[in-house]
Amino acid sequence: MENETQNYNVYGAYFAPLRSSDGVKMLVDGLDSADLAVVPEHWLSYPAPPASAHTALALLYCFFTAAALIGNGLVIFVFATTKSLRTSSNLLILNLAIFDFIMMAKAPFFIYNSAMRGFATGALGCQIFAVMGSYSGIGAAMTNACIAYDRHSTITRPLDGRLSRGKALLMIACVWIYATPWSLMPLFNVWGRFVPEGYLTSCTFDYLTNTFDTKLFVGCIFTCSYLFPMGFIIYFYSGIVKQVFAHEAALREQAKKMNVESLRSNQNASAESAEIRIAKAALTVCFLFVASWTPYGVMSLIGAFGDQQLLTPGVTMIPAVACKTVACIDPWVYAISHPKYRQELQRRMPWLQIREPDDNASTGTNNTTNSTAPAATA
Repeated sequence: MENETQNYNVYGAYFAPLRSSDGVKMLVDGLDSADLAVVPEHWLSYPAPPASAHTALALLYCFFTAAALIGNGLVIFVFATTKSLRTSSNLLILNLAIFDFIMMAKAPFFIYNSAMRGFATGALGCQIFAVMGSYSGIGAAMTNACIAYDRHSTITRPLDGRLSRGKALLMIACVWIYATPWSLMPLFNVWGRFVPEGYLTSCTFDYLTNTFDTKLFVGCIFTCSYLFPMGFIIYFYSGIVKQVFAHEAALREQAKKMNVESLRSNQNASAESAEIRIAKAALTVCFLFVASWTPYGVMSLIGAFGDQQLLTPGVTMIPAVACKTVACIDPWVYAISHPKYRQELQRRMPWLQIREPDDNASTGTNNTTNSTAPAATA
């Protein structure tokens, strides 16, 4: 009789039929009524995952966290302490590094939950984890769109397309303001809510509750935080690639008229032009954004409008991991490929063996290639 009373207190009258039976440990075992209240009903009938799954994810997140915090921390430190790198365009890169840093700064919550095999940080930890993820995810997406605009403007209009410092700060402020309602409304249950997902070790906005408000919230946040920045990124970077190839074609045509092999004969033949490096970075950024956030976007749409039976705890952890990888890779794509940043790293950390030509050694060349200078410093 005492055991039955205890089980009732843990699960409540509603959750009692879902408690463990026949020795099968359920996903929600051990949670009190307050924690169960924030768990979507969808997860209540699933058994707990094997301990090895928690261990593998914890180790993976440890690696991601170290890579992201070191990489983005280095970007923040170098860009903030190097006067020559504090340009208007680089303020956007610095803002992106801050968002990516925040994205993985919340990882200790996940790692602790995984080590404890469940929802160990409780409802409060879930809210902190989710609001940090919301700010960093939406903020990074919109900052990527701003960077795409800046690079498109700089490369396609090299004379008057440079971003002013005031405009860059205004764009950064707008990004933070834009991310605020989508982060605070679920936090305060104004519209939507933050709930645990998958193995109950991570948290996000609710896309599983079968109500009109939830479906509308999912549709709106999918449009505003995924489709809008995706559209901007694709539009601006496709314009960059188009401009780069048009420029290269014009150079080849001019070389034919002058009966020379290449107009770049005064440069190192093995070195790529600044335009080609920027074009490759542009394509990489588009791919990273699509590859990292599309699975999560599709999963949320399935949860809100599709067959929820497709979303098992293990399946939903895959998109959650995918969207974290971009926080690890962004500093390498944006900053490590940045010539001036590489030069500064080479100066401060020569043991990294970074080989980037010094601008001072080729001032004459740079003065004759003004069309490529904005691209190199974007």
